[in-house]
Amino acid sequence: MQMSHIPFETTDWENIKKVEYKGKSGSAFWRTKQCGTIRVRMVEYTAGYKADHWCQKGHILLCLEGELYTELENGEVHLLKAGMSYEVADDTMAHRSYTRCGAKLFIVD
Repeated sequence: MQMSHIPFETTDWENIKKVEYKGKSGSAFWRTKQCGTIRVRMVEYTAGYKADHWCQKGHILLCLEGELYTELENGEVHLLKAGMSYEVADDTMAHRSYTRCGAKLFIVD
């Protein structure tokens, strides 16, 4: 990841518009900021959310609240609790997420 042409600034995530994305079940609410070629997001999943697709995009993801299950295409399932993160490169391992109780995430990709 090359970070260039990004001036210093602070972000009040409450001032960034929340956009809803429906999952296979539940909803994801994204607040997104584009920093050059890097996308930074604050994401909230409702209780019962399950992604409707396998993702190949690389992410650095930090769980801020709740619990997030990330299922890999090979059948492995990983649980993230608040304070835990995962990191994966583009086109490395297809993954999709779900949550039973809801989750709040900070994601860089």
